[in-house]
This record gives sequence, C-alpha cells and structure tokens, in this order.
Amino acid sequence: MKRSTLRTVLALVLVVPFGGAAFAADPVSEETVAYFRQNCTSCHTIGGGKLTGPDLKDVTKRRDREQLTRFVLDPKGAIDGGDEYLRKLFATMNNVYMTTPVGITRDRIAKLLDLIEQESALEKSQFQGLVISERPLTVEDVDRGRRLFLGEERTASGAPACVSCHNVAGVPGFGGGRLAPDLTEVYARLEGRKALSAWLSAPPGLTMTPIFKPTGTPLASEEILSLVAFLKDCAEKGAGQPAASGPFEFLVAGVAGLIGILLAFDYLWRNRYRGVRRALVERATAEGARR
Repeated sequence: MKRSTLRTVLALVLVVPFGGAAFAADPVSEETVAYFRQNCTSCHTIGGGKLTGPDLKDVTKRRDREQLTRFVLDPKGAIDGGDEYLRKLFATMNNVYMTTPVGITRDRIAKLLDLIEQESALEKSQFQGLVISERPLTVEDVDRGRRLFLGEERTASGAPACVSCHNVAGVPGFGGGRLAPDLTEVYARLEGRKALSAWLSAPPGLTMTPIFKPTGTPLASEEILSLVAFLKDCAEKGAGQPAASGPFEFLVAGVAGLIGILLAFDYLWRNRYRGVRRALVERATAEGARR
C-alpha cells in the first residue's frame, strides 16, 4: 500500500469515531446566547448557585429533555400535574411559578438545552452570575440609587428611569408609574442582593426586553449596587411610608387644577368687555341728551 493511501486510511480511522463528538460540541448561535442572557439570567445561573430559580448546571442530567421542554412551555401546568420532583423544587422556590419565557418554542428550548450542556461542561460558565461587590451598603449608595430610580441621575447606558414604570413607597408627588409592579418589597421578595442584582442586570418581560437590549449589561455594576441599596432601604422603611396617591386622587387633583386655571383666566380677563360696554354707555348717554 502506498504511503499516501495509508495516511488517508489512518486519518479516516482517527476522525470518524470522534466526528459525532466534534459535531455535538459545535458552538450554539449568538441568538441563543443572547436569548438566554435576556430571558433566563435574571432568575438562573449555570454553576453560580440558586437565585430566584435553581442553578441550571447539569440540569439535563437531572431531567430528560422532554420533561424539561414540557416544563418550560407550561411551568404551572407541569407543577400542578403532580410531578413530585417539580413539587419539591416548587417549594424551595417559595411556591412562585416560573413565567413562560417570551417567544419560547420547542426548537428554541432544544437550542437552550444545548447551550446549558456546553456551559455546564466548562470550568466556569459565562452565566455563572453577575459579580457584585459584597461591601457594606452605605448612605451614599442609597442616595445615588434614589437619584437613579427617579431619573435625577442618568445611567451610563442611557437606560430609562425606573420610576417611569415602577413605584416605591415614599416617592414624592403622585408616585411612580403603574405599568409595572411596585418595587417596595422587591428586595425581600427576591431574597437579597444576589438575586436582585441578577434581575437588574437583565430585566425580563414583554415591556422591558425591547428597552434593555439583549447584548451586554444595561446597567453598570456600581449602578446596580446603588439601586440594590435604595430598594433595600425601601423594603426596610416601606411599612411606615404612606401609600402613593392613586388614580382617584390624581383625578381629583386634575379637576381642581382645571377649575383653578379657569378661575385664573376669568380674573385676568375680568375687564375683557369694558371697551364694548363703554361705547354702548356713551352712545346711550348721547342719545338721551339729544332727546
């Protein structure tokens, strides 16, 4: 056998057994990575421990793909269906149902599971979790977080102010927005700094996803830390704060303001007919004198 032929045969013998493994290790698409970052990292890590949801490292070794697919497509239905494993997991998550991710399909779930498997095999996944300083939170952090929340200080990325959609106890005036949930108790609800920081790093949802692009971090780590400090302060003081004005108070204030404006215009224009009346009076007086 010629040397060239022998080399070809040896190459085929070496490559064929590992071809399937090489194909399986092909990197997932950037679109899948971006989707996971925007829709999953606010509740899950891969190798970084529990947040509001469980750590997904090696999740495909704990449950088969079909079980995971059914769960992601309908979390509430899967939990209420009597699966004992899911019921126990549900209890450790404070009995809070996972929301169905935006735009999820079976094909997308398969790609996400491929991503999780590849990241689980790494010594350190890129989704191990956001690194946030564990230093003590200060009064300065709380004050800066308040300014960021209210939009008095712009974020480095130009992200919109939280108060546009959210409210917290103690916001002056008529309070914050009501498009999204009240965040007064969010620090306690998400069980502290780590989970809240992860949520702030990639806010999910139909409304927030288009605003905070799926590439990169919408808020800098120090901005996140300041907002965490402010929301922690709100959670600690919220019970003693008066509730922000509601729609009825806003309506009453609007009607009162309108009446005030009308009265002001009436006062400013109180002499608006004097020129007309003077001419009429003078004409009447002149006609009376001629008679």
